[in-house]
Amino acid sequence: MKIVILDGSAANPGDITWDALAALGEVKVYDTTDQKDVAARTAGFDCAITNKRVFDREVIEKLPSLKYIGVLATGYNVVDLECCKEHGIAVTNVPQYSTYATAQMTVAHILEFADKVGMHSRAVHDGEWVRSEQFCFFKEPLVELYGKNLHIIGLGEIGKRVAAICGSLGMNISATVHHDPGTPTVDCHGTPVRIMPLEEGLRNADVVTLHCPLTDETREIINRNTLSLLKKTTLLINCARGPLVNENDVAAALKNGTLAGYAADVVTVEPMSADSPLLGCPNCNLTPHIAWAPTETRIRLINMAAANLKSFMEGGRMNRIV
Repeated sequence: MKIVILDGSAANPGDITWDALAALGEVKVYDTTDQKDVAARTAGFDCAITNKRVFDREVIEKLPSLKYIGVLATGYNVVDLECCKEHGIAVTNVPQYSTYATAQMTVAHILEFADKVGMHSRAVHDGEWVRSEQFCFFKEPLVELYGKNLHIIGLGEIGKRVAAICGSLGMNISATVHHDPGTPTVDCHGTPVRIMPLEEGLRNADVVTLHCPLTDETREIINRNTLSLLKKTTLLINCARGPLVNENDVAAALKNGTLAGYAADVVTVEPMSADSPLLGCPNCNLTPHIAWAPTETRIRLINMAAANLKSFMEGGRMNRIV
């Protein structure tokens, strides 16, 4: 099996190995690949491993030897599935590899707003504690999460894990789901989660987190109208997909004080554009799409991708999309 990895430096900038895939065949790794070079670099290979490089019809039809596309991610919108079906090309993804890490980042953003760890650490290093007349000081009010209402939009594995963590902090958890669970309350790893319509959940929420997939139904689910339902003290966290929110509307709400804070690990255009409306907004914490990127998580991702390919080579269908 001849394997090409087209944009490897995202998952492996050099701190881990490709050994699990190398055990399955001859591997060529490109750290990055311009989209215009995808077909040329994949030509002659049986297997292509991609994260964000697109395999559309134009690319696929130039690759008669291609038998397998492994998406090094959970989302697989970068591949034209219909074209792959027509050409007998198998496609796999790697689901749920980052559940714990993404939940961890979501809660980290919540806790940063609540406890303002970064702000106070910088103040201490700037000498403010040395100069303090009291044994402690705080630059802004801190928030106790116990008893606060968390509303989760999308109750997949990540949403359930966030519910469990925040439930352990004493928060009251509710959720909006897009498929009827058949019960008004869902147990999420020991934490009861009340299922309710979006409007009701937003009106009651002190914190809102997004964990739904990006679909036509959920695109810009957070917009001027839904933001208007929130209390002025509500925090909004997005570690799912950037286009779930209308960033212009979020920026306006932050600037006019109708949204207490917004934290995101994802934005609509990635890498972030210089004219993003979120840049410079007050009470806006942004991380560069790294919720999935702890070392352990990336090792798991590569190992699972290798397991998918091994299954294909042995006639199996592990995580097959096509």
